[in-house]
Amino acid sequence: MDTITSLGAAREVTGSCHLLETDTARVLLDCGMHQGGDSVSRLQKERFAFRPRDIDAVVLSHAHLDHCGLLPLLVAEGFYGPIYCTEATRNLLAIMLEDAASLYLRDLESANTRRRRAGSRQIKPRYSMDDVLTVLQCCQPVAWHQAVAIEGDLTLRFLDAGHILGSAIVTLNRGGERPWRLVFSGDLGASERVLMREPEVPEVADLVLMESTYGNRDHRSQDATVAELEEIIQQAARDGGNILMPAFAVGRTQELLFHLGCLYHRGLLKNWHVFLDSPMAIEVTRLYDQWLDALDHDDQRVMRHFGAHTLSQFLPILSPTPTVEDSMQINRMERGAIIIAGSGMCTGGRIRHHLKHRLWQARNHIIFAGFQARGTLGRQLVDGAKQVRLFGQRYAVHAQVHTLGGFSAHAGRTELMRWASAIGGEPALRLVHGEAEALESLAEGLAGQGHDVSIAVPGEPWPLNEVQR
Repeated sequence: MDTITSLGAAREVTGSCHLLETDTARVLLDCGMHQGGDSVSRLQKERFAFRPRDIDAVVLSHAHLDHCGLLPLLVAEGFYGPIYCTEATRNLLAIMLEDAASLYLRDLESANTRRRRAGSRQIKPRYSMDDVLTVLQCCQPVAWHQAVAIEGDLTLRFLDAGHILGSAIVTLNRGGERPWRLVFSGDLGASERVLMREPEVPEVADLVLMESTYGNRDHRSQDATVAELEEIIQQAARDGGNILMPAFAVGRTQELLFHLGCLYHRGLLKNWHVFLDSPMAIEVTRLYDQWLDALDHDDQRVMRHFGAHTLSQFLPILSPTPTVEDSMQINRMERGAIIIAGSGMCTGGRIRHHLKHRLWQARNHIIFAGFQARGTLGRQLVDGAKQVRLFGQRYAVHAQVHTLGGFSAHAGRTELMRWASAIGGEPALRLVHGEAEALESLAEGLAGQGHDVSIAVPGEPWPLNEVQR
C-alpha cells in the first residue's frame, strides 16, 4: 500500500519532513530542522524516524532551513541518493547550509570548551562541512514544469510557489496499475508580495499535502502595511532612535530592501541610513540580483525606471556590513539607523547583539515582518515579554515592538482556500505546517466549501490508495 507520513511540520510549523512510500520507492519530501533554542541543543534532539540509507531520493521544495536544514545530517547517517530541487534552490542551499554548518560547528566548539572546564563529556559533531558538500553534489536541479522520471514509476514536476527564490510546489504522479497524483504545496507565497510571482495552481490532483501557516487569518494589505512602516519610521525619527528589523536572510530581507527603496525614491528616508548586517543576507541578495529576470516583471520595471539593476542600486543609502567589526561600528549610532539583521526569529545571529545594545531603550523600535514560531525569542517579544534573556543576562524590554503582518512570505487564509479550490480533480486535502489554531480554522473553512480535508497526525501513515482515481 502506498502511504505518505508526516514526520515533521505536522501540528507544528517547523521541521518539514514527509515520507512517501510505495512498493518501489521511499522518497522524502523536504528534510527540515526544527527552530528554537541554540544550534547545538537543537541538533542533538533531532532524530530520524527511518534509516537514512533506506531513502531512495529527496524532493526539496525550497531552501529555508526548516525545510532543508537536516540534509547534511541525512547524508552523515547514510543517505547517498539524488536530491531533486530547482536550480535557484541549489544555489541557495550552498549559502544556507554552509552558513548553518559554520554556526553549528562554532557553537559546538564553544559548548565543548565549557564542558571541558566543567569536566563533562564532550559532544561529538553530528555532521561536518564535508557532509554539506556531499549534499550539494547530490543535488539534481530540475527546470520549472519539466517532467522528470525519478524513483520507480514516479514522475516529478515543479511549479512556482512564489514563496522565496526557487521555491516550488511539488507534483508527483504515479503511473502503472495504481495511479495517483500527489501535490505537496511546500510554502505558498502571498499574492501581493513584491519580487515574487504569484503561486501557480496545479491543474489536477488526487491528494494535496498543504501548508496552513496562516490558515486562521489574512494579512493586512500591502498598501496598509507599507503605510504602517512609514508611520513607524516617522515615529522613530521623532523619538530620536533606531530601528531593528530581524529578518530572514532569504526572501524577507530582499523584500524589505525593495520596500525601503520605494520609500527612498519617494523622499521618505531623509536622515536615515540602512545597514544590512548579515553576511548570509548580503550573499543571498547578490544571488537575487543574479536571478532578477526570474522575479516579478512589474517590480523589475519599477527598479529599472530609477536606473537600478540590483537591489543595492535601488537603495543608495544601503551599507552592507559583512564583518564583525563593521557590525560593531553600528552600535555607535545613537539615531537614524535602520538595521536589518538575522536571524528572523532572533534565535541567533547578529540581531541578538543589536537587541542587547538597544532593547532596553524606549527610543528604539523593533519591527517584526515575519512569522515567529513558538519557543523563539522573537515570539516572546511579539507576545509582549517585559524581560528577556540574552547571553546569560536579563534585559528589560522598553523598545517599541511592531508586527507587520502584510509582509509575510506565506499566503493568508483566503489565498490558501482560493488556491486549494482552484485545483481540479476534487482532491483530498491533508493540512500540515501550521499551529493548532491555524490548522483547525483552515480545516473548518475548507470543509465548509465541500472539500475532503483532514489534519496530518505526526507519524501516522496516510494511505494513498484511498485517493486513487
